[in-house]
Amino acid sequence: MKLDSVKQIGIIGNGMIGDSLSVLTTGHGYQTVCLARNPDRIPGYKEAYDRYFRQMIDQGLMPENQLAICEKYLKYTVDVADLKNCDVIFECVFEDIDLKYKIYADIEASCPKVKAICSVSSSFVPDVLSAQATKYKDRIIVTHPFNPAHMVPFFELCGGDNTGEGVLQFAKEVLESLDRKPVILKKPAPGFIGNRLQFALWREALNLVESGICDPRDVDTCLNYSFCPRYTSIGIYEHFDNGDLRLNITTCNTVFPTLSNIAEAPPAITDRIARGDTGARAESKTGFYSWHGVDMDAYRERVNAPYWRFINWELPKE
Repeated sequence: MKLDSVKQIGIIGNGMIGDSLSVLTTGHGYQTVCLARNPDRIPGYKEAYDRYFRQMIDQGLMPENQLAICEKYLKYTVDVADLKNCDVIFECVFEDIDLKYKIYADIEASCPKVKAICSVSSSFVPDVLSAQATKYKDRIIVTHPFNPAHMVPFFELCGGDNTGEGVLQFAKEVLESLDRKPVILKKPAPGFIGNRLQFALWREALNLVESGICDPRDVDTCLNYSFCPRYTSIGIYEHFDNGDLRLNITTCNTVFPTLSNIAEAPPAITDRIARGDTGARAESKTGFYSWHGVDMDAYRERVNAPYWRFINWELPKE
């Protein structure tokens, strides 16, 4: 449900995350101001915004006129002063710390009402982000999403030594009003929760292939048809609690010593990069798989398929 305490939301940086967030905020009836650093790119941002709504309309998740209604809540600008009435600002610029410092300085100078500055950074912890801030040092936090943020509900929130009392809880309430599923970390950690789990799995997937145990397709088949579908409705702690930890301990003691513990990317990655086989977007259209002739529209449909069920918003009516 929309919060009365939030009259306007700002978004700085209109790449993939920024565009997606603007869909999410306007789709929940929040007045939203998107700051573009390059005015020539605004038409492209609006095109992406329209495309996201069109996809949801095509899925039957909202009426045909919803795009026209929601875009009334959206404003693009190139002047940070237009964010002066924002209660919350999402910072979505490139992972360049000097650029982020400049953005925060601009916010401090122009935005007297902001209660939380929410960086979507996946690499910088809050104490680094707030290092050069003055007036709003206590309001800069991390609210890390997964892309696209309007479809994937999970956000991981993180504060630091400088974070003011109540800032994380306020940001959590804002995200919950946007139908997100935010969690607050007790302390910062590189990769936060999601990427630590994902890359722990990825490290062992690479190990299985490099060790000659199986092929990449075998790993993906295992994930698609064994435990991954289960974890869309129950959690891993629920799973192993229910199975009895006395059974779990034997597998832990047998398997843990054999798992990969490498501390950097293995040859399976570095060798492919060296020869230009970097994946679907490479000139070679090769990574672990050949992407020649792959229907990418159908692939994207498979990527999105698990998430449509989360779009059940209380949409603005006018």
